[in-house]
Amino acid sequence: MLVYTVGTFDLLHVGHLALLEQCRTFGDKLVVGVASDSVVNSYKPNVPVVPLEERREMLEALRCVDAVRPYYELEYVSACRELNVDVFVVGEDWGTNVHNIDVERYLKKEGKKIHQLSYNTRTSSTAIKQCVLDQNFLPPQARHASFH
Repeated sequence: MLVYTVGTFDLLHVGHLALLEQCRTFGDKLVVGVASDSVVNSYKPNVPVVPLEERREMLEALRCVDAVRPYYELEYVSACRELNVDVFVVGEDWGTNVHNIDVERYLKKEGKKIHQLSYNTRTSSTAIKQCVLDQNFLPPQARHASFH
């Protein structure tokens, strides 16, 4: 069974790893769709810190990931069709946008599954970015101490 999931995967962290390892348990192969900067910018205020090709390279290096597929438009049906996806895994923030509803309809019509997972609460790319920003406002002697 082929499992497909999508995301930005900026500043790859343990939360991403936990999500991807859980995705892998739903099938034999895991393909990860990674959003291009322009796609991310269409629904988030900032583009990723790590460029697409570097995010792709990091994902490809993970044991649990069999293939990485960048996507350049905010739609998922074409990838699900092209890959012949058996299971599509989405996060807890999955909404009712047109691109979400379209892929849900397609998968239901094809008899495929969608699994919705909760995110790992240990960390997030947003929390890491905020920590870095906060470090810049600390006096130099406190910066090192705040990591311990």
